Amino acid sequence: RDTGHEHFNGCLVFPIFDNLIEVTVPSPKGDNPLPVRVTEVYGRKANEKQKNGIYHLYLPGPHRGLWNPACLKSPDIILTESVIDALTFWIHGFKNVTCIYGTEGFTDDHLQAFKKHQTQKIYLAYDRDKAGDRAVERDAARLSSLGIDVLRVQFPSGMDVNEYALKVTPAKKSLQVLINAAVWLGKGQVSPNIKDKEPLSTEKLAANLAAGNAAKEEKEPEPKTGLKQVGEDYFLGILDRSYRIRGLQKNTSFEVLKVNLRLMHGDRFHLDTLDFYRAKERAAFIATAANETGLLPDLIKRDLGKLLLQLEALQEQRIREEMEPKKQEVEITQPDREAAIDLLKDPKLFERILEDFAHCGIVGEARNKLTGYLAAVSRKLDKPLAIIIQSTSAAGKTSLMEAVLAMIPEEERIKYSAMTGQSLYYLGETNLKNKILAIVEEEGAEKASYALKLLQSEGELTIASTGKDDQGRMKTEEYHVEGPVMIFLTTTAVDIDEELLNRCLVLTVDESRDQTKAIHALQRAAETFDGLKRNVERDRILNTHRNAQRLLKSVNVVNPFAMQLTFLSDRTRTRRDHMKYLTLIRTITLLHQYQRPLKEKDGLQYIEVTREDIAAANQLAHEVLGRSLDELPPQTRRLLGLLRQMIAQACEKNDQTQETCLFTRRQVRAFTGWSNTQLKVHLDRLEDLEYILPHRGMRGLAYEYELLFDGDLEAEKPQLIGLLDTEKLGYDSKFTGAEEKNTGPIRPQNGQVSKSSLAAPASNGAASRLNGRNGHRNAQAAQKLT
Repeated sequence: RDTGHEHFNGCLVFPIFDNLIEVTVPSPKGDNPLPVRVTEVYGRKANEKQKNGIYHLYLPGPHRGLWNPACLKSPDIILTESVIDALTFWIHGFKNVTCIYGTEGFTDDHLQAFKKHQTQKIYLAYDRDKAGDRAVERDAARLSSLGIDVLRVQFPSGMDVNEYALKVTPAKKSLQVLINAAVWLGKGQVSPNIKDKEPLSTEKLAANLAAGNAAKEEKEPEPKTGLKQVGEDYFLGILDRSYRIRGLQKNTSFEVLKVNLRLMHGDRFHLDTLDFYRAKERAAFIATAANETGLLPDLIKRDLGKLLLQLEALQEQRIREEMEPKKQEVEITQPDREAAIDLLKDPKLFERILEDFAHCGIVGEARNKLTGYLAAVSRKLDKPLAIIIQSTSAAGKTSLMEAVLAMIPEEERIKYSAMTGQSLYYLGETNLKNKILAIVEEEGAEKASYALKLLQSEGELTIASTGKDDQGRMKTEEYHVEGPVMIFLTTTAVDIDEELLNRCLVLTVDESRDQTKAIHALQRAAETFDGLKRNVERDRILNTHRNAQRLLKSVNVVNPFAMQLTFLSDRTRTRRDHMKYLTLIRTITLLHQYQRPLKEKDGLQYIEVTREDIAAANQLAHEVLGRSLDELPPQTRRLLGLLRQMIAQACEKNDQTQETCLFTRRQVRAFTGWSNTQLKVHLDRLEDLEYILPHRGMRGLAYEYELLFDGDLEAEKPQLIGLLDTEKLGYDSKFTGAEEKNTGPIRPQNGQVSKSSLAAPASNGAASRLNGRNGHRNAQAAQKLT
């Protein structure tokens, strides 16, 4: 190395040669020497003081070559994780063995070698841990694609080949037992002798391991019966000895096997608590039990070995079952299925969804409800949408989120009030996959915001955490959480974290007076008999939507118009907005999958996007994506509109101009009815962005304000510029749906979704808000210039 130290200092070193070149060692006499082609070197740290948590070293760069290429002559190959594991098989007579270079070390050299030599069967003898399990799943898929039968050699939990061979003797016989009991992974071309073979259960495997271990010196017959369960206790009888085990259910990890153990021999017994994974505690139990019962220590030691294997198998099975996500299979009756399919096949599906929201007690908010519903459907895509509902307190953001979540099956959504910083990392590996993660208030997930961003953009989470092994030494554990997941948040914050904002669609609740009146009317109607009937009808509607969501499948969506679409490109953040737009189109098509023919090409099944899907996405995108381009939050823009109304009335009443009509915060509070805290936040934002100008008042330190903005508030509200007019989509023989009529549930207004958008650049109010007092006077001229 550049430091002057050897790279493999303190290591056992194993050279690996190029398997495509005949390796010849140079003659001692020096005649015609041939170079040795070393393509890889593996080093295993042997000095405890030099390890520092690093056990394995390789040469820099990609791994090349294949260890023991002679194994390719055999149609059946044993594949291990490391050279030492492969050598363990080798020295016990299994010559058809080779290895990869760690769990991530399966290379193209391996794949090409197996393909070239037409390998028929491969036994994956990887470590029995989380990393090994993931490597088995990945490598089995690659090998199966070549038509190779793939089987998994099942070691006890946490063990590798070498550790197993050292602990279970005779090793050769025990390894053969495991190979014979290898479990077929169910992929690839199945050989007849494998297809009909029933994989051994964990209990049978434990019995085989016990049999292999007992072959060493055990002369007395094996017990006729294994562990028997009585209530929460387990019993094992071996000739004249009886063992009772209590407390196995309290063990919740693979690193601990602590039980209350009683040994009975005639009328003598010994009772103690011990952890089977601690050698000192086992030795203490054996010594004391031998003294109490008169049995030989070696006999008790062999009994504990048998008991350990069976208890370990039971514990592993129980923990695996608890760790697996509980799939709640919901049976849908035939009438409910027909009602759900009728909903999904409704040609006016969007109108039907909005009507059902209204029946369930949510008035107005049409685009918010549709966008939230579509975002919930996107959980079935590989890149789901994410939603943030932003509003002031008590405006109804939580009610909107609850209304959307109520239409999603309970087993496909998870809701929290708050989350700690690392809570997401320790969820089950697949507990969030294709589900909705709803958090009632964004502030409650502030510490977990980084994990939420990663989960949304990367689709998975991985963390390395430190812990202790059974000897008390520090070790690293890896935790993995798979996505994709649809994230649903609400917030009262005016300023949203920019990184989170880029990844989400922002919905704002309608806080107008008309909306408040409509809500009050609905609340009063809920107290009537008609309101009681609506509550009964609400349960039926929600049940239909939940069943419809269960019937939706994660099918592939192809957009034949993708290359004709256009999008705003004047800033870098539109790179993510563009993906949201495309995902919105895919989601609309996915929701209408029962109205789209299922096509197949080159072995892939898919449904296609129609022109109506794009038109519907355009209408929603103008509001939900255009809002992300606005420099003013919705509440601030609403206050600006109220200020314009107040100044207009004051100018008309007092015969003043806008420049001379100054106002105070107290006047604004009286006109709007907003709280002082709320008003202060939004007035300060308008001041910072130069929509209003502060003046020193006449009463001490009080301030008065002048309204500088003099443009059209609605006209200058940002729109998503650059979306393609669906009327301009070219329909010819290469596009599916050329004969279709425009019958989509949301149609372009007058057939012109974005003609005006294509003709004008984006406006963010800057033209009507020049620096200084005279900015408003030049607003109209500046707007004409743009």
